[in-house]
Amino acid sequence: MGLRERFQAGLARQLGHPSGLRGRLVGSALNRRNREAVVKAVAALELSGRETALDIGFGGGLGLSLLLAKAGKVHGVEVSATMLERARATFREELTTGRLVLSEGPMTALPLDDGSADAIVTTNTVYFVDDLGAAFAEVARVLAPGGRFVLGVGDPDLMGRARMLTENGFRIRPIPALEAELAGAGLTVLRHEKFAHSGLGFHLLVTGK
Repeated sequence: MGLRERFQAGLARQLGHPSGLRGRLVGSALNRRNREAVVKAVAALELSGRETALDIGFGGGLGLSLLLAKAGKVHGVEVSATMLERARATFREELTTGRLVLSEGPMTALPLDDGSADAIVTTNTVYFVDDLGAAFAEVARVLAPGGRFVLGVGDPDLMGRARMLTENGFRIRPIPALEAELAGAGLTVLRHEKFAHSGLGFHLLVTGK
């Protein structure tokens, strides 16, 4: 493996599970690069200010900031200890007051009670989830009746042309496959939005329970 390939493989690993100093830098870069997508995903939740919201795989923490401005209480679940450490340093006051609760865990085993979240968002995470059915079943378990779940993903066709992604473990699934998995978990697609983002297409699947 050449230098370029080693760099790309390392970057792909960091995108899926940021760690160490390099992971902290990746977290900051994700906040900048994904801003438009995260802003639109949170807006699609249509929060009133009273809900309990959950951000799964919050990475650099931009989604947490946006949710704290719009929801009553916010949970953040993340597999990366580095990103959790970063968020704990960034949101000390919100953690102290109890408006924000941070937990470590995968999307397939969310550390929240049944029906405890009114609104859930996740962007650019499902590429790193092997058992998508189990992940969406967990989302459905945690989501309260009448709640809303917004899933954000890059355009599969365009992502599939990027060798750095396809050769380094990204699970890129067609939109119809995602919709089928959501339906199997009892999550109904209410709206499908598509927009240009960072030179690639981006999709939001807005679902309800």
